Amino acid sequence: MPSQPVIVWFRRDLRLQDNPALNEAIRRGSAVVPLYIHCPREQGAWKQGRASQWWLHHALCDLQAQLRQLGLKLVIRSSTNSLDSLRELIRETGAASVFWNRCYEPSIARRDGQIQQELDAQGVRTESFNGSLLLDPQEITNKSGKPFQVFTPFWKHCRALTPARPETLPIAASPTLDPSPESIESLGLLPAIAWDKGIDAFWTPTRRGGIDLLEQAAAKSARYDTQRDIPAVDGTSRLSPYLHFGQISPREFFHAVRKGSNHQENADLGMLRQLYWREFSAHLLYHFPHSQDAALKPEYDLFPWQFHTDHLRAWQRGLTGFPIVDAGMRQLWHTGWMHNRVRMIAGSLLVKHLLQPWQEGARWFWDTLVDADLANNSMGWQWLAGSGADASPYFRIFNPVIQGKKFDPTGDYVRKWIPELAKMPDAHIHTPWDAPPLELAAADVTLGKDYPHPLISHSDGRQRALDAYAQYKLQIANSK
Repeated sequence: MPSQPVIVWFRRDLRLQDNPALNEAIRRGSAVVPLYIHCPREQGAWKQGRASQWWLHHALCDLQAQLRQLGLKLVIRSSTNSLDSLRELIRETGAASVFWNRCYEPSIARRDGQIQQELDAQGVRTESFNGSLLLDPQEITNKSGKPFQVFTPFWKHCRALTPARPETLPIAASPTLDPSPESIESLGLLPAIAWDKGIDAFWTPTRRGGIDLLEQAAAKSARYDTQRDIPAVDGTSRLSPYLHFGQISPREFFHAVRKGSNHQENADLGMLRQLYWREFSAHLLYHFPHSQDAALKPEYDLFPWQFHTDHLRAWQRGLTGFPIVDAGMRQLWHTGWMHNRVRMIAGSLLVKHLLQPWQEGARWFWDTLVDADLANNSMGWQWLAGSGADASPYFRIFNPVIQGKKFDPTGDYVRKWIPELAKMPDAHIHTPWDAPPLELAAADVTLGKDYPHPLISHSDGRQRALDAYAQYKLQIANSK
């Protein structure tokens, strides 16, 4: 006879394979009640953006189909309080335990701690597991016993620890009761206006889609370092949304890449380094929760940003006048994703040339990226702003023209996403404002009409950034 039912609370672990909470429930011979609670209120200021909601809808549908093959029904609850939903389902099913895989974002971690206390006091057993990271942030410290704040020593420390292999799924038991679930459609995750056609065409947001990309990533891991910075080439893994929603586990990623490199020395380091940057970001956010909204280095909250609505809007729409930046912003809007090198170039232009607060860029990415991850997003923007761990110094300023010519030398990426510049010759694809009038006419481009002039020249933008940084340094010095 199976023991009393166990509620397995799915969150961002929308898979069956290598799912510690699910596997443990099945191993104990318990009847399993799979549950997903949709509770945006508990996510605080960082509730899921529209692109993430799109992905979540499809990931839940896929999880539902996978569970159905095991004879299990995914229970969906929409709620303003997860604890209330859990208590209600415990009453309906007679469940004696609730298992889940941990999330490490500050507001969710606090909520989970409170739920654990309440259910334990009620006599309901709770167990949580690490299913989203290779290494639990609570267990990793530097030689001084403190959290890491520099990536290189973190990377060296973690590289000495080989992650366990992914677990296979045991045979599941059916739930003893069949709670009446809400439908996934009732959560209202898909857009009412069909702006998602480009995203839908670009992604397969299922476990199978993630496995296909993982196999491709493993096969090209040895070429990663030579191709990852070329946005016109499919040289990156594009697995970030699958990792974020837990359709692929980090252990699956690690061991697939290791196997794909045929264990050639250092052949897998480039791609795995990106996986460990994800780990490092989660480590930082867990130990320094203020960094989700404020500077990791608090003195940077005094930086003299110059908020400008029109500049922010032009950047969001891909109308800054710098082709490599605008191509990236349009790729983002169309596909819900942007190449990582271009993210850095576009982000640098926003926080340095245009002096817009990094939080504004973080909010836009949060709403438009299908792989929006609070830790990665916050740390990436703070790296650009100079306020985070291992940050690029604020006085180091990307030249968007040089970056475009270096990483998109023939303009293939720009032409794909900025069709109004498709006829521009290679020599001026990144500097249309420098093209002779006859060349512009031949390319059917009228600057200011078909494509904008730059919001600011690189030289002027660079000087503004340096002046703001000097003002900031003086303010810091005067405050001591």
